[in-house]
Amino acid sequence: MDNVQKSRKRGFLFYISIYRKILVQDLKTRMSYRSDFIISTLGMIMTDLSGFVTFMILFHNFPAINGWDYHHMLFLYGFSLIALTPVQCFFDNNWNLRFMVRSGDFIKYCFRPINVFFYFISEVFDVKGIGQFIFGMGTFIYAWNHIGIPVTFVTVVRAVLFLSTASLFMIAIMNAAAATCFWIINSGYVMVIMFRFKDFAKYPASIFNRVFRFIFTFLIPIAFVAYYPSLVFVTPDHVPLLSWLSPFIGVLFFYLSYRFWMLGVRRYDFTGS
Repeated sequence: MDNVQKSRKRGFLFYISIYRKILVQDLKTRMSYRSDFIISTLGMIMTDLSGFVTFMILFHNFPAINGWDYHHMLFLYGFSLIALTPVQCFFDNNWNLRFMVRSGDFIKYCFRPINVFFYFISEVFDVKGIGQFIFGMGTFIYAWNHIGIPVTFVTVVRAVLFLSTASLFMIAIMNAAAATCFWIINSGYVMVIMFRFKDFAKYPASIFNRVFRFIFTFLIPIAFVAYYPSLVFVTPDHVPLLSWLSPFIGVLFFYLSYRFWMLGVRRYDFTGS
Protein backbone atom coordinates (compact mmCIF):
# COMPACT_ATOMS: atom_id res chain seq x y z
CA MET A 1 0.00 0.00 0.00
CA ASP A 2 2.99 2.34 -0.57
CA ASN A 3 1.08 4.25 -3.23
CA VAL A 4 -1.73 5.00 -0.76
CA GLN A 5 0.76 6.37 1.76
CA LYS A 6 2.42 8.51 -0.88
CA SER A 7 -0.91 9.88 -2.07
CA ARG A 8 -1.70 11.06 1.47
CA LYS A 9 1.43 13.22 1.43
CA ARG A 10 0.25 15.12 -1.63
CA GLY A 11 -1.06 18.57 -0.85
CA PHE A 12 -4.19 20.35 -2.05
CA LEU A 13 -2.25 22.54 -4.50
CA PHE A 14 -0.66 19.46 -6.03
CA TYR A 15 -4.05 17.96 -6.84
CA ILE A 16 -5.34 21.27 -8.18
CA SER A 17 -2.37 21.42 -10.53
CA ILE A 18 -2.84 17.82 -11.66
CA TYR A 19 -6.57 18.29 -12.18
CA ARG A 20 -6.02 21.43 -14.24
CA LYS A 21 -3.68 19.55 -16.58
CA ILE A 22 -6.04 16.59 -16.91
CA LEU A 23 -9.01 18.89 -17.51
CA VAL A 24 -7.21 20.85 -20.22
CA GLN A 25 -6.28 17.67 -22.07
CA ASP A 26 -9.81 16.28 -21.76
CA LEU A 27 -11.36 19.51 -23.05
CA LYS A 28 -8.92 19.62 -25.96
CA THR A 29 -9.98 16.11 -26.91
CA ARG A 30 -13.67 16.95 -26.66
CA MET A 31 -13.38 20.27 -28.47
CA SER A 32 -11.80 18.48 -31.42
CA TYR A 33 -15.36 17.24 -31.98
CA ARG A 34 -17.06 20.64 -31.76
CA SER A 35 -20.32 19.49 -33.29
CA ASP A 36 -20.66 16.87 -30.55
CA PHE A 37 -19.98 19.54 -27.92
CA ILE A 38 -22.62 21.89 -29.36
CA ILE A 39 -25.22 19.15 -29.83
CA SER A 40 -24.64 17.80 -26.32
CA THR A 41 -24.96 21.24 -24.75
CA LEU A 42 -28.09 22.10 -26.71
CA GLY A 43 -29.53 18.68 -25.92
CA MET A 44 -29.14 19.26 -22.19
CA ILE A 45 -30.72 22.71 -22.48
CA MET A 46 -33.67 21.29 -24.41
CA THR A 47 -34.12 18.57 -21.79
CA ASP A 48 -34.26 21.16 -19.03
CA LEU A 49 -36.50 23.36 -21.14
CA SER A 50 -39.00 20.52 -21.39
CA GLY A 51 -39.11 20.46 -17.60
CA PHE A 52 -39.74 24.20 -17.61
CA VAL A 53 -42.65 23.73 -20.01
CA THR A 54 -44.04 21.05 -17.73
CA PHE A 55 -44.00 23.56 -14.89
CA MET A 56 -45.86 26.10 -16.99
CA ILE A 57 -48.55 23.56 -17.92
CA LEU A 58 -48.86 22.40 -14.32
CA PHE A 59 -49.28 25.89 -12.87
CA HIS A 60 -51.66 26.89 -15.63
CA ASN A 61 -54.13 24.52 -13.96
CA PHE A 62 -52.97 24.73 -10.33
CA PRO A 63 -51.96 28.17 -8.98
CA ALA A 64 -50.03 26.64 -6.07
CA ILE A 65 -48.82 23.30 -4.72
CA ASN A 66 -48.96 23.01 -0.95
CA GLY A 67 -48.32 26.72 -0.59
CA TRP A 68 -45.61 26.91 -3.25
CA ASP A 69 -46.59 29.21 -6.11
CA TYR A 70 -45.15 29.30 -9.62
CA HIS A 71 -42.09 31.48 -8.95
CA HIS A 72 -41.18 29.67 -5.72
CA MET A 73 -41.38 26.34 -7.50
CA LEU A 74 -39.32 27.77 -10.32
CA PHE A 75 -36.74 28.92 -7.78
CA LEU A 76 -36.58 25.37 -6.43
CA TYR A 77 -36.28 24.01 -9.96
CA GLY A 78 -33.41 26.35 -10.87
CA PHE A 79 -31.70 25.67 -7.54
CA SER A 80 -31.81 21.92 -8.17
CA LEU A 81 -30.39 22.25 -11.70
CA ILE A 82 -27.41 24.25 -10.46
CA ALA A 83 -26.83 21.90 -7.52
CA LEU A 84 -26.98 18.87 -9.82
CA THR A 85 -24.46 20.30 -12.29
CA PRO A 86 -21.26 19.23 -10.42
CA VAL A 87 -22.29 15.56 -10.37
CA GLN A 88 -22.99 15.83 -14.09
CA CYS A 89 -19.75 17.61 -15.00
CA PHE A 90 -17.13 16.33 -12.57
CA PHE A 91 -18.32 12.91 -11.39
CA ASP A 92 -19.71 11.42 -14.59
CA ASN A 93 -16.94 8.82 -14.74
CA ASN A 94 -18.72 6.97 -11.93
CA TRP A 95 -20.94 5.53 -14.66
CA ASN A 96 -17.89 3.78 -16.14
CA LEU A 97 -16.65 2.35 -12.84
CA ARG A 98 -18.56 -0.94 -13.03
CA PHE A 99 -17.26 -1.66 -16.54
CA MET A 100 -13.64 -1.04 -15.55
CA VAL A 101 -13.94 -3.15 -12.41
CA ARG A 102 -15.53 -5.99 -14.36
CA SER A 103 -12.92 -5.90 -17.14
CA GLY A 104 -10.01 -5.54 -14.74
CA ASP A 105 -8.87 -2.23 -16.27
CA PHE A 106 -9.47 -0.48 -12.95
CA ILE A 107 -6.25 -1.95 -11.59
CA LYS A 108 -4.25 0.74 -13.43
CA TYR A 109 -5.55 3.36 -10.98
CA CYS A 110 -4.05 1.47 -8.06
CA PHE A 111 -0.47 1.79 -9.29
CA ARG A 112 -0.10 5.59 -9.31
CA PRO A 113 1.13 7.47 -6.21
CA ILE A 114 -1.96 9.71 -6.12
CA ASN A 115 -5.39 9.31 -4.60
CA VAL A 116 -7.29 6.62 -6.53
CA PHE A 117 -10.65 8.36 -6.21
CA PHE A 118 -9.22 11.64 -7.52
CA TYR A 119 -7.36 9.92 -10.35
CA PHE A 120 -10.42 8.03 -11.55
CA ILE A 121 -12.96 10.86 -11.23
CA SER A 122 -10.73 13.53 -12.79
CA GLU A 123 -10.34 11.62 -16.06
CA VAL A 124 -13.77 12.67 -17.36
CA PHE A 125 -15.41 16.09 -17.57
CA ASP A 126 -18.93 15.97 -19.04
CA VAL A 127 -19.50 19.13 -21.06
CA LYS A 128 -23.26 18.48 -21.21
CA GLY A 129 -23.47 19.80 -17.68
CA ILE A 130 -22.55 23.28 -18.95
CA GLY A 131 -25.89 23.54 -20.71
CA GLN A 132 -27.68 22.45 -17.54
CA PHE A 133 -25.81 25.06 -15.52
CA ILE A 134 -26.65 27.86 -17.98
CA PHE A 135 -30.35 27.01 -17.98
CA GLY A 136 -30.37 26.54 -14.21
CA MET A 137 -28.73 29.92 -13.60
CA GLY A 138 -31.20 31.66 -15.89
CA THR A 139 -34.16 30.04 -14.13
CA PHE A 140 -32.68 30.70 -10.69
CA ILE A 141 -32.04 34.41 -11.35
CA TYR A 142 -35.45 34.88 -12.98
CA ALA A 143 -37.25 33.35 -10.00
CA TRP A 144 -35.00 35.19 -7.51
CA ASN A 145 -36.01 38.55 -9.02
CA HIS A 146 -39.73 37.77 -9.14
CA ILE A 147 -39.80 36.52 -5.55
CA GLY A 148 -38.10 39.73 -4.48
CA ILE A 149 -35.15 38.26 -2.62
CA PRO A 150 -32.75 41.13 -1.80
CA VAL A 151 -29.37 41.06 -3.53
CA THR A 152 -26.83 41.70 -0.78
CA PHE A 153 -23.36 40.45 0.04
CA VAL A 154 -24.81 38.09 2.63
CA THR A 155 -27.47 36.58 0.33
CA VAL A 156 -24.97 36.10 -2.50
CA VAL A 157 -22.44 34.39 -0.18
CA ARG A 158 -25.22 32.21 1.21
CA ALA A 159 -26.34 31.29 -2.30
CA VAL A 160 -22.82 30.20 -3.27
CA LEU A 161 -22.37 28.28 -0.01
CA PHE A 162 -25.71 26.48 -0.05
CA LEU A 163 -25.61 25.71 -3.77
CA SER A 164 -22.11 24.28 -3.46
CA THR A 165 -22.86 22.13 -0.45
CA ALA A 166 -26.26 21.04 -1.82
CA SER A 167 -24.43 19.49 -4.76
CA LEU A 168 -22.54 17.23 -2.33
CA PHE A 169 -25.69 15.24 -1.57
CA MET A 170 -26.25 14.01 -5.13
CA ILE A 171 -22.52 13.45 -5.54
CA ALA A 172 -22.55 11.33 -2.38
CA ILE A 173 -25.54 9.32 -3.58
CA MET A 174 -23.90 8.56 -6.92
CA ASN A 175 -20.51 7.81 -5.32
CA ALA A 176 -22.11 5.24 -3.05
CA ALA A 177 -24.24 3.79 -5.85
CA ALA A 178 -21.23 3.46 -8.16
CA ALA A 179 -19.11 1.83 -5.44
CA THR A 180 -21.59 -1.03 -5.08
CA CYS A 181 -19.97 -2.50 -8.21
CA PHE A 182 -17.13 -3.72 -6.00
CA TRP A 183 -19.60 -6.12 -4.37
CA ILE A 184 -22.55 -6.40 -6.81
CA ILE A 185 -22.13 -7.62 -10.40
CA ASN A 186 -25.21 -5.92 -11.85
CA SER A 187 -24.71 -2.64 -10.00
CA GLY A 188 -25.87 -0.62 -13.00
CA TYR A 189 -29.44 -0.98 -11.78
CA VAL A 190 -28.47 0.61 -8.47
CA MET A 191 -26.98 3.62 -10.23
CA VAL A 192 -29.95 4.08 -12.55
CA ILE A 193 -32.43 3.92 -9.67
CA MET A 194 -30.45 6.34 -7.51
CA PHE A 195 -29.96 8.75 -10.40
CA ARG A 196 -33.67 8.86 -11.13
CA PHE A 197 -34.31 10.09 -7.60
CA LYS A 198 -32.84 13.42 -8.68
CA ASP A 199 -36.18 14.29 -10.30
CA PHE A 200 -37.74 14.49 -6.84
CA ALA A 201 -35.26 17.25 -5.91
CA LYS A 202 -37.29 19.68 -8.04
CA TYR A 203 -40.29 19.41 -5.73
CA PRO A 204 -40.75 20.53 -2.10
CA ALA A 205 -40.44 17.67 0.38
CA SER A 206 -43.53 18.98 2.13
CA ILE A 207 -45.78 17.58 -0.62
CA PHE A 208 -44.80 13.99 0.28
CA ASN A 209 -46.24 11.95 3.14
CA ARG A 210 -44.25 11.33 6.31
CA VAL A 211 -42.73 8.06 5.13
CA PHE A 212 -41.31 9.47 1.89
CA ARG A 213 -40.30 12.69 3.61
CA PHE A 214 -38.24 10.64 6.07
CA ILE A 215 -36.68 8.61 3.25
CA PHE A 216 -35.81 11.70 1.19
CA THR A 217 -34.35 13.43 4.24
CA PHE A 218 -32.36 10.78 6.11
CA LEU A 219 -31.94 7.71 3.87
CA ILE A 220 -31.73 9.05 0.32
CA PRO A 221 -31.20 12.77 1.06
CA ILE A 222 -32.75 14.16 -2.12
CA ALA A 223 -34.59 16.84 -0.12
CA PHE A 224 -31.22 18.43 0.70
CA VAL A 225 -30.36 18.95 -2.98
CA ALA A 226 -32.76 21.90 -3.21
CA TYR A 227 -35.69 21.94 -0.78
CA TYR A 228 -34.01 22.47 2.60
CA PRO A 229 -31.27 24.88 1.44
CA SER A 230 -33.75 26.89 -0.66
CA LEU A 231 -35.84 27.60 2.45
CA VAL A 232 -33.03 29.87 3.64
CA PHE A 233 -33.99 32.22 0.80
CA VAL A 234 -37.72 31.73 0.23
CA THR A 235 -38.78 31.62 3.92
CA PRO A 236 -36.03 33.61 5.68
CA ASP A 237 -38.20 34.18 8.78
CA HIS A 238 -39.03 30.49 9.27
CA VAL A 239 -35.90 28.53 8.39
CA PRO A 240 -35.84 25.01 9.90
CA LEU A 241 -32.73 23.73 11.64
CA LEU A 242 -32.10 21.16 8.89
CA SER A 243 -31.72 23.99 6.38
CA TRP A 244 -28.99 25.70 8.40
CA LEU A 245 -27.28 22.36 9.00
CA SER A 246 -27.43 21.26 5.35
CA PRO A 247 -23.86 22.43 4.49
CA PHE A 248 -22.41 20.37 7.35
CA ILE A 249 -24.60 17.37 6.57
CA GLY A 250 -23.58 17.61 2.90
CA VAL A 251 -19.89 17.47 3.79
CA LEU A 252 -20.58 14.49 6.09
CA PHE A 253 -22.52 12.58 3.42
CA PHE A 254 -19.81 13.23 0.83
CA TYR A 255 -17.09 12.05 3.22
CA LEU A 256 -19.01 8.87 4.05
CA SER A 257 -19.57 8.13 0.36
CA TYR A 258 -15.87 8.70 -0.31
CA ARG A 259 -14.90 6.29 2.45
CA PHE A 260 -17.33 3.71 1.09
CA TRP A 261 -15.86 4.17 -2.42
CA MET A 262 -12.34 3.74 -1.09
CA LEU A 263 -13.42 0.69 0.92
CA GLY A 264 -14.41 -0.90 -2.37
CA VAL A 265 -11.03 0.03 -3.85
CA ARG A 266 -9.22 -1.69 -0.99
CA ARG A 267 -11.34 -4.79 -1.47
CA TYR A 268 -10.54 -4.73 -5.21
CA ASP A 269 -6.82 -4.16 -4.60
CA PHE A 270 -6.53 -6.91 -1.98
CA THR A 271 -8.53 -9.55 -3.85
CA GLY A 272 -7.27 -8.68 -7.35
CA SER A 273 -10.82 -9.16 -8.61
